[in-house]
Amino acid sequence: MVDSCEQPRERPGEYKEQKRYYSGKKKSHTFKNQIIVLPDGKDIVDVIVGRPGPKSDINVFRESRKGFDPNQKFKGDKAYEGEPFIKTPTKKAKKQELTLEQKEKNKELASERIFVEHLIRFIKIFRVASERFRLNPHKYEQIVMTICGLVRFRIGALVLPI
Repeated sequence: MVDSCEQPRERPGEYKEQKRYYSGKKKSHTFKNQIIVLPDGKDIVDVIVGRPGPKSDINVFRESRKGFDPNQKFKGDKAYEGEPFIKTPTKKAKKQELTLEQKEKNKELASERIFVEHLIRFIKIFRVASERFRLNPHKYEQIVMTICGLVRFRIGALVLPI
């Protein structure tokens, strides 16, 4: 299962950097993170950290997909629609309603995907990963990866040697 989230950051000093990180969706300068987890949220498989906020979820996924088996199937939200290897919910067409069958399938997929949302919540419990990032942006990846390690330890996926 794959999902992305954005985190606000300090406004960069240079205009080119400001333009690169400004997310029109969030109306602020943001980092984008993508997380791929096992079904039932048992472990974090892959984390992509610190991409510019305006980059779409599907493009972040396409860049990171090279590390996986070409036949690997994923489940994602509507942001990943159009990728043949990702199962997404059915979008409502303009001025049309979804059928009851489509609504049931969307509900079933949402109940399977909820675990990735729970893991993102575990990551965002840490204030440094949820509020505006005020530290050196070069250390962002290191800090978020450390938090992901702590989350893996909390959910029991990471076993430390004694």
